[in-house]
Amino acid sequence: MKKIHTFDEVYDSQRLFRLILTALSNPTRTVNIKEFSNKLFGKSPEFLAVALTLLDNEVSFYTNEDKELARDIVLLTLSKIEKINNADYLFVTDITKLQNSVQNSKCGTLRDPHKSATLIIRIDDKKDTDLTLYGAGIDKTISFKTSAAVKAALDIRDSQFYEYPQGVDLIFVTDDGDLFAIPRLTRREAV
Repeated sequence: MKKIHTFDEVYDSQRLFRLILTALSNPTRTVNIKEFSNKLFGKSPEFLAVALTLLDNEVSFYTNEDKELARDIVLLTLSKIEKINNADYLFVTDITKLQNSVQNSKCGTLRDPHKSATLIIRIDDKKDTDLTLYGAGIDKTISFKTSAAVKAALDIRDSQFYEYPQGVDLIFVTDDGDLFAIPRLTRREAV
């Protein structure tokens, strides 16, 4: 039997999961997932690698009408497609759909804040925007240069005025396989 992809659903998923946890535990720390995405097919192999690691038949996702990505995720993970406001994972391949995705994603409840969405967002490689963050996983503050899309995502998320501990987690991925995360309790310092 010939496989279309060489991503190992057990070993590669475990290794990639550890990298994603590292990124979520250390906001703005960049990890590279190219080793894993190179083992996959399709126009969004970075998203497929993350999907294979985080999704299964118990969770749902939304792809903002990216039918090819949705088809590939269903085939590989058996996860189900859901409406934007009920999806556990939102894949944002088109930055113009960012505002709609953040505003309509589920943010959990005060009793169950973990029942919120995680957004996986494709960004460009440009590092033309300065940001300073504070919160969980950061000693005082951390400043870094990043894409303007990251600032836009944080601005939209912060404009939602989630009540603590509600919110959404943001994972950013570039076409080169760089991945970093900004968890729900990490905030942008006002300039």
